[in-house]
Amino acid sequence: MTIEEGNKKPWESYYGPNMGYVQEQYELYSQDPGAVTPAYRELFEQWGAPPMSGRDAHTASYSGNAQKASGSVDIQLLQKAVTAGKLVMNIRTYGHLAADIDPLGISEDSDTSLLEPKHFELNEDDLKALPASLIWEGADGQTVTGLDAIQRLRQIYTGPIAYEFSHVHEVHEREWLNRRAESRTSPAPLNPEERKALLERLVEVEQFEDFLHKTFVGQKRFSIEGNDVLVPMLDEAVRIMAHAGSSHILMGMAHRGRLNVLAHVLGKPYSKIFSEFHHSPNKDLVPSEGSTGINYGWTGDVKYHLGANRYVKDGETVQARLTLANNPSHLEYVNPVVQGFARAAQDDRRDPGYPKQDVTKAATILMHGDAAFPGEGIVAETLNFKALPGYQNGGTIHIIVNNRLGFTTDSSDSRSTYYASDLAKGYEIPIVHVNADNPDACIAAIRMAAEYRNRFKKDFLIDLIGYRRYGHNETDDPETTQPTVYDKVKAHPTVSHLYQDHLKEESVIDDASINSIREAVTNRLKEAYEQMKNNEVHEYYQRQISEPEAVSIIPTAVPLENLRAINADLLKWPENFNVYPKLQRILQRRSTSLNEGEKVDWSLAETLAFATILADGKPIRISGQDAERATFAHRNLVLHDSENGAKFCPLHHLPQARASFAIYNSPLSEESVVGFEYGYNVYSPDTLVIWEAQFGDFANCAQVIFDQFVSAGRAKWSQKSSLVMLLPHANEGQGPEHTSARLERFLQLCAEDNMTVANLTSASQYFHLLRRQASLTETEDARPLVMMSPKSLIRNPRVASPATEFSEGKFEPVLEQAGLGTKPDRVERIILCSGKIAIDLEDAFEKDKADWSWLHIIRVEQLYPFPAEEIKRVLARFSKLKELVWVQEENKNMGAWTYMEPRLREIAPAGTAVKYEGRPEHASPSSGYQLVHGMEQQQIITAALKQTTKNNIPLGR
Repeated sequence: MTIEEGNKKPWESYYGPNMGYVQEQYELYSQDPGAVTPAYRELFEQWGAPPMSGRDAHTASYSGNAQKASGSVDIQLLQKAVTAGKLVMNIRTYGHLAADIDPLGISEDSDTSLLEPKHFELNEDDLKALPASLIWEGADGQTVTGLDAIQRLRQIYTGPIAYEFSHVHEVHEREWLNRRAESRTSPAPLNPEERKALLERLVEVEQFEDFLHKTFVGQKRFSIEGNDVLVPMLDEAVRIMAHAGSSHILMGMAHRGRLNVLAHVLGKPYSKIFSEFHHSPNKDLVPSEGSTGINYGWTGDVKYHLGANRYVKDGETVQARLTLANNPSHLEYVNPVVQGFARAAQDDRRDPGYPKQDVTKAATILMHGDAAFPGEGIVAETLNFKALPGYQNGGTIHIIVNNRLGFTTDSSDSRSTYYASDLAKGYEIPIVHVNADNPDACIAAIRMAAEYRNRFKKDFLIDLIGYRRYGHNETDDPETTQPTVYDKVKAHPTVSHLYQDHLKEESVIDDASINSIREAVTNRLKEAYEQMKNNEVHEYYQRQISEPEAVSIIPTAVPLENLRAINADLLKWPENFNVYPKLQRILQRRSTSLNEGEKVDWSLAETLAFATILADGKPIRISGQDAERATFAHRNLVLHDSENGAKFCPLHHLPQARASFAIYNSPLSEESVVGFEYGYNVYSPDTLVIWEAQFGDFANCAQVIFDQFVSAGRAKWSQKSSLVMLLPHANEGQGPEHTSARLERFLQLCAEDNMTVANLTSASQYFHLLRRQASLTETEDARPLVMMSPKSLIRNPRVASPATEFSEGKFEPVLEQAGLGTKPDRVERIILCSGKIAIDLEDAFEKDKADWSWLHIIRVEQLYPFPAEEIKRVLARFSKLKELVWVQEENKNMGAWTYMEPRLREIAPAGTAVKYEGRPEHASPSSGYQLVHGMEQQQIITAALKQTTKNNIPLGR
């Protein structure tokens, strides 16, 4: 080894600012060897001074100029350095305002004066006098002077990628982001072979759309054209995520571009997509996406709402399962559903306690619309999951597929923010804007996003700025509302042609290769079309409407000795754990509830149901705004140490448990949380997933999820769910917003055996219904359960049940009132009711010692599926029956009456009148005055229990 080679070797790992630091250490060492660490002292003793590059020589020259012989500092030059540093900060912060991210050039010019040296009274000579490393810590060997640094930074921050990182408050994250943006090698630029493959993908994307446009004239497809590069970006994200260990990659998007993503990312065969167009019965329906596509009858969904699954393989090893979620036209409402998918894929639920989450197992990619992202509140609700313990999933890659229009609405009319992405700043999500006409930049952006997500386990957002080549759908003429924009669109080359010309200029590809690529893609499309025409197999059919099938009867009773053992274990907590004294007394009273002569209340029945389900090996997840304690303070499944606030959940330490129990207080939102829990349940069908509303009234904030997913998901997408929704419901005189879970709306959604709706009156019924629901998960009988859960009845002793009803009973769709109907030949009126009003009626007639032989009461515990046979069997015993009366405390236009009336008339014996008793029709669910409420409630009870026929009353001797 020569001396020169030896002198170079120890400095090979130092460059840029690190080399500058070594120079400083050597200067200190020269003056006082004891001023540096032993490691540096040994280094300099062995190798002497570090070599000085051209840039380092410039730094030394600056040092000599800045410090006069007297040792004083040149204040003016120092001030220039400080000011230049501010310019660097401005370029990083505001460079996006001058970036080349507008493919059509339709954006208004921004004020970019903050990016100019003259704004800081700097000129080129000032900047040349400064070393690059003084104002830019990331300067490399090619960047010597301050002017070089400013020019390089402007090139970076005003190019086809625009960066917004200044709102990220974590310093180490922001520094990492800036280093990645400013690096020449990370993310690694595409090599020639990758660029050729990228061109081929762009050709596939474009020609697929063009083939559909010409072959199926006038049919809507919501093409991707103008944002074609989305597909190769997804390809790259999937590749990176799979190699990082994600075995599940979950995606959600609206309808624009979905067919292309299905074809090229999810691998849906061209022939199948062509078949769906070819057999479409409604080619002329307009204007939006409201047609029924290829579907007939009462089931299915349009082709651009459907999702798909695909397994990506490397050799013989399955690397990742790709899922594109089904999504209705409510654009962004799929976001929380996909987040639920991911969390379900990440959670290991096999052991007691909270599930063990591994965020590397699943990754999420959400594609948004530029009008929908700032416009739909569900977006903000879902972004809020980012760091919440029960909902975070280790980071989502968000892509705004930005075509600058919302149907016919300009951006200036659809948002108040500068960018469509600005909402994400509040959640400290890094943002990159990228020109959709620059494929190399787009791949660099997605690589940065994936690397950030995998490193920091947080969200990242890409604003992919393109355009829309046609109208909102291909039958719509956009020139009526955006004439000047579409003049530019018509004259604008497609991205595949732009990119092929760019590659030709750089001698990466030639015309012959380009023609070969295009010809091969065209041939594949033609072959698939011919295959479709020669195979007229229809993969759809008209489903006949039939009566709902009865849900399988599965034993739900639990031996009494098992229940007693579990109950005893639930009342154990660590010796040093201090339960709140008042709560401890309440809990200790449960110790004897299963003894003979005692009863189990609602809350203990629920806890026992959970415990026995866990003992059966079935995992449970329950969430809601106050799920741990429950709004009405009855659950208390998470105990808080009264002295230090530590938490303890008895179900996590239950010896009998054989699966996880997850319980989370949710954020103060319904729509996103219900969507998340629905998604979790769909992706993890083995789990009993429960959502509890704070008050049932607030469930209407999640109406889109109920309408589009919970009630219709099975019919539209064959998507099974067993989600339980606990909705506190009952008129307690607490005013309009604390009364009604809108039972009538759920009953209106019921058809084709799509869900179960119940309103119970006993603790044991709740126990058995929960256990039945758990037993139906993962079966064809799995259905969502909507339960009008009680409020005052939680502690009403009339609702409590003896132990034998848990150890020997089962869920009963209808219950007969004890103490009535004992003389069938005298019964003339039968009251049917559900929920709290049944308990009010029981309380009233038991207090009145009148002769009630003319009356019987049936409690309809399960409203849907309607228990017609069970009710008819009861009615058949009463030959003198004259009237069936439906009694409810809700207003006549609410509650169950409009649902029950036609069904009761259908099963009522001949000559039997069907009547209603309850509040009259009102616009508001209830009165806001307790006095009025009390009078109304008493009137209902009195009228329901007033005999209107006198045939059975003796007339004298």
